[in-house]
Amino acid sequence: QGQLVESGGGLVQAGGSLRLSCAASGRTFSRDAQGWFRQAPGKEREFVAAITWSGGTTYYANSVKGRFTISRDNTKNPVYLQMNSLKPEDTAVYYCADRPHGSVYQPAYDYWGQGTQVTVSS
Repeated sequence: QGQLVESGGGLVQAGGSLRLSCAASGRTFSRDAQGWFRQAPGKEREFVAAITWSGGTTYYANSVKGRFTISRDNTKNPVYLQMNSLKPEDTAVYYCADRPHGSVYQPAYDYWGQGTQVTVSS
């Protein structure tokens, strides 16, 4: 079956940067798209960014556009999320996901990682 493994989370001050990685372990990414979502305590899981398997198309939530960058290199694994100019409201558990059902913006993917905590202090 394999799994998705996120890494790179941690504690950072507002204005700082983090880079998250999502690696497919024991499997390969689907040839659809991969996404990043986040969930803060008491809130629903929300879309952050997505990228097609080819890397040719990216998608971003308005709240992170211009600050976050999703990418992958030619090996296709892992998928990265570079997060700059972090704000306290970015604090959440960040999840990697693979193979969406329909829209990449909806949290309806076949495979999910366990999540990595990102905490931004003010």
